[in-house]
Order: sequence, then structure tokens, then C-alpha cells
Amino acid sequence: MMDTKKEQKLLELINYPADLRKLNKDQLTQLCDELRQFIIDQCASNPGHLGASLGVIELTVALHYVYNTPEDSIIWDVGHQAYGHKILTGRRSVFHTNRKYNGISGFPRMSESEFDSFGTGHSSTSISAALGMAVANRLQGKKRNVVAVIGDGSMTGGIAFEGLNNAGSENSDLLVILNDNNIAIDPNTGALKEYLTDITTSRTYNKLKHDLWQLFGKINKIAPHARDYAQKLENGIKSILMHQSNLFEAFKFRYFGPIDGHDVLRVAELLEDMKNIKGPKLLHVITVKGKGFPLAEMNQTVYHAPGIFDRKTGELFKTGVENEPPLYQDVFGITLLELAKTNNRIVGITPAMPSGCSMKIMMDEMPDRVFDVGIAEQHAVTFSAGLAAQGIIPYCNIYSSFLQRAYDQVIHDVAIQKLPVVICIDRGGIVGSDGATHQGIFDLAYLRCIPNMIVGAPMTEEDLRNMLYTAQLKNIGPFAIRYPRGRGRNSDWQKPFREIEIGRARMVRSGKDIALLTIGNAGNLALDALEKLEAENIEVEHWDMRFVKPVDEACLHAVFKNFKKVLVVEDGVLAGGFGSAVIEFMTDNGYQASLKRLGVNDSFVEHGTQKELYQECGYDAESIYKALKVMADKRVLSKVG
Repeated sequence: MMDTKKEQKLLELINYPADLRKLNKDQLTQLCDELRQFIIDQCASNPGHLGASLGVIELTVALHYVYNTPEDSIIWDVGHQAYGHKILTGRRSVFHTNRKYNGISGFPRMSESEFDSFGTGHSSTSISAALGMAVANRLQGKKRNVVAVIGDGSMTGGIAFEGLNNAGSENSDLLVILNDNNIAIDPNTGALKEYLTDITTSRTYNKLKHDLWQLFGKINKIAPHARDYAQKLENGIKSILMHQSNLFEAFKFRYFGPIDGHDVLRVAELLEDMKNIKGPKLLHVITVKGKGFPLAEMNQTVYHAPGIFDRKTGELFKTGVENEPPLYQDVFGITLLELAKTNNRIVGITPAMPSGCSMKIMMDEMPDRVFDVGIAEQHAVTFSAGLAAQGIIPYCNIYSSFLQRAYDQVIHDVAIQKLPVVICIDRGGIVGSDGATHQGIFDLAYLRCIPNMIVGAPMTEEDLRNMLYTAQLKNIGPFAIRYPRGRGRNSDWQKPFREIEIGRARMVRSGKDIALLTIGNAGNLALDALEKLEAENIEVEHWDMRFVKPVDEACLHAVFKNFKKVLVVEDGVLAGGFGSAVIEFMTDNGYQASLKRLGVNDSFVEHGTQKELYQECGYDAESIYKALKVMADKRVLSKVG
């Protein structure tokens, strides 16, 4: 009991890293234990990214103990491992608001704290950003340390290697810490994973390296350059024992490691030593995702972001209801497997998200026809293009906000060559608590301007299923299918396949007063509003447009000939989005109407629940109802002729 009080009291003394640096080294282990428990307790009731942050507790404490933050800069890549960092940098008292509406962000944000050196909601950017900071320090004559903490999953992104390549030639003072836990959200794949495994599992090499470092550490007190000689000796031994050169040293980085990332004293000692070594350096630390919470260690994918759970047992609490509609991602995964069973040319491609996008459903049954290419969206799209060029039908599934990273490849490698790649865009629209970096609100705008593209956005589970089916029937070129995060409204969706006519809208209900045009999930948001208006004898004709490109021109001609009041609702940005396409059509064809658009205005959308954010952006059911109500109250001559 006395020990518990002591542990609780220690964390309460740490409000900022300056407080942490007042501790004795022998107190750091205790602080790590209590910080880990604090995160577990908080995430049990307020869901967030649990496993990644638990895995870097010791590294986090050591970094803030050794470096003079925020004067020295630490960049977390990806930022979901930064919970411990946030708690130690002035946000412990508000951590219960993590990822909540108007609360703190789940990722580092420069606008939130001076300790957040760089915003990192997506992966693989830390080395490039850190190099920029290091060069800026040099140009301004500032003696500041810059550290990039990058996970082995993030290291698979192409920009990480671009950063390594540039950093090696710049020779700036920069430390890259490779947090190697062999998993991103799902287990890592690829040659880099095999290479890192070879390094970490060579027991002979690692024992000899440790012994050399300890020996030369003692000599270093007498001969200041002893450890430099140790490094050179080690490189020669490595080549003999491991039969390969060091990848990072090929980029002209001084390589240190691998070391146990959960030995806080050892990590702190090595960081202190490395502060005095000039030039680009890489420290390879081995960690366990979910460290210190047994179920999170055993089920790392599930406990990446587990939802609400029992903080003592780890048992997950179910939040769903019986017979509820499926997740759109599961509709995709189940349907893709069905299609693959009947068409042997179909394959699946995912950039490190087989569980998140439900492609794991096909992967488990057909592992030779699903390709997890790692966190490499650009490669995923061009790899898909190569497959399509040889007659394969690739279904490339990428989250909307992640697809932004592959925009050039969509244009050059897919659209210009008119290759039949099926781009399945998960998490289209408002996503929720992950915030501005993850909201999928730009895709309709940035895809509809690309020639040769078909861009569909199904409103229902059945239409999603049928669009996926339609995409593989003919060689019709690039076909993007965009669907939201979460569940729809229909449990009875798994019906026989039916081809959907490309560019054909669907009338949801007829009416005579106002025309309502929706695209994708926005149609579901409108349904409750329409029922309320119907009870008030206001008749709204609702069209689910289905396709942003090609748009159903016959439908739009009919709408503008028959209605003088039109409301367009979309789950995305208004600038250049679907509403813009409708206005362009109206203007180009000489129609005149009172047209109003609801969607995301010219701003980034922060974190909160989807319901809260739909309301904030002004296109939840109540906002749609109010907009239609105002239009209806002025409906003189609402119908032409």
C-alpha cells in the first residue's frame, strides 16, 4: 500500500520535463511504471491508441530526461505513440479530454504545445522534418538537438528513405531513433522487416557489441575517442558475423544498437553519450507494442486502439447492439472475397491496413492474392497500375486521407494510362476523433477533376456491394469507390449482385417542393430530416446521385427544369466538391435556381465524434432539416410550369 502511494505521488510531481530532470536516475524506473499505468487507466474509459504509447514509455522518459526539451526538438512518427510525451509535457491534467470534442488532440500538434515540435498524424515524415530543423539550427547558429523517433512500420514509407538519403549527404547533427517492434497496426511485412529481424536476432553479434561498448566506455574516460574506435571495430565484426552491410550506414548514418528499449537507464545512458557525437546518427531500439499490459502484448493489433476495456483485466466491452447494420469496411471485405472466388483475376492491395479496411477477410482465405505493401501508398497505387497493365484486376484499398499521398500516382500511373485499377476509398468524409489529419473530406474534390476517372460514392451497403461488382465486369478504366467510416442503416444488404449503370442516379423519394441532391453517406444523414418534413407536409424530391463523375446529366436536367429550389449535401469540402459540379452544370446549361450547398467549409475539421462534427460543419440531420425548412417557407413558384 505504501509503495502505491509513493508511485502515485511521483507522477503528480511531474508537470513538465524540467521536473522530470530533477529526479535521480534510480527513480526513472518507478516513473515509467506509473506513467504506463496512468495511460492504461485513462484509455480504459476514454478510448485511444493504447499499444503504441505503452511500447515507448521508457524511451519517452529517457528522451525528456536527457534532452533539454522544448529547446531540443523531438518528433514522434507516427504520433499515436506520443501519449507519454503529452502527459509529461503539461497535459496530464487534461489528458482525460484526449481525442474528445474541444479536448487535446490524439497526435502531436504544434499549435497545442511548444513541446510538440512537429505535427505527425500520418507516418514517415519525421526524418525529413527533423533534417529541416537541424539545418535551420545550423544556419542560425543554434546549438540544439533534434531527434526523430520513427517506428519500423513508418520506415517503410518512401519519404523516410528520401529523408535518410538527404540527411546522410547533409551531415547535419541529427539523431534518428528507430523504434522497432515489428508491427504497425498489423504485423509488418517486406524486406525491411526481414533485415531488421536479422539484426535483432543475431545473438553473437549483439552480445559482442554490448561487451565492446561497455569495455570502451570505461576506456573512454581516459581516451576520449575510444568509442569511435569501438564503432569501427564493431562494423568490421558485423560484416563477418552477419554477412551483410548495414543499410543505415550505407546512408552515411552512424548506427548504434540494437538495444533493449525498455531498459530506461541503458537508453538514457546511451542517449547522453550520443549527444556528443556529431553528424547523422541512428539508434535502433527494440520495444514491445503494448508493453506492461499482458493482453495488449498478446493481441497487438486489437489493442492498437481497443475501445473501452477493463483496466485491470483488459477485457473489451462490447458497444454495439444485436443485429445492427455492418461496418462499411466489412461490406467491402466480405464482398471482395465473394468476387475473388468467382473471378481469379481479382487481387487485393493494402498499404499496411488489412484489418482496418477488412481486406484481412480475403487475406485469411486467399493469402497469395492479397498484398500488404507496408505504409507506402504511392507504391500501392503504382503497383496496382502494374498489375492492371498485365490483365489483373487490382482492388487497391486506401483510407481517404492516406490516398492524398498518392495523388501523383493516381494521375500519372493510373488515369493517364486509363488502367482499370479499382481504388477503394475507405473512411471517406468525416472520420471523427483522429482529427484533422484523418478526416477524409478532400477526395471528391481532388478526384473529380482527373480525366478518365469514374468516381462513385454509394449511399447504401447494397450499392457499395454492387459498385464493387460492377467495377470488375468490363475494362472501364480507373474506378474510385468512396465510402464512409462506420455503419449504414440496412442489415439486409447481402443480396445477389446487380450491375449498376455508371453515372446513373437513384431517386430515393419523389416530391414537388424542393429538390435535394446528396452524394454518398450524406444521403443517410438526410433521411431523418426528410421524415420530419414529410410530417409537416413539405415534399422534398431526394436524389442519391451515386456518382460524382460522370454526373447524371439527365437527372440534373430534370431537376433544374422542374425545381427552382435545390439543396446539395455532401460529406466533404465544398470547394471543388460535388456541389461545385452541380453549380457548374447549372451555369453551363443556362439554368437558374436558388441553390444552397451544405458540406465542409474552407477549414480543417478537428477531433470529436462524427455526430458532433456533422453538427459543427452544418450538415447533420437537424441542419439539413432547417435548411430545407427555410427554403420551403419561401417556396412560391417552387415548381416550374
